Amino acid sequence: MKKEKIDNKEQRRLDKGQVFVKIMAGILAALMLFSVSASLIFALV
Repeated sequence: MKKEKIDNKEQRRLDKGQVFVKIMAGILAALMLFSVSASLIFALV
């Protein structure tokens, strides 16, 4: 029982970390797309 509880706590920590990493990756991807589109617009204007 104790080992299962420890495993569950470790999995929760990993899940929270993975969610945080995915959110940060999404934000960075959106910023990269925005910067590329902005640079293309300024280059064309």
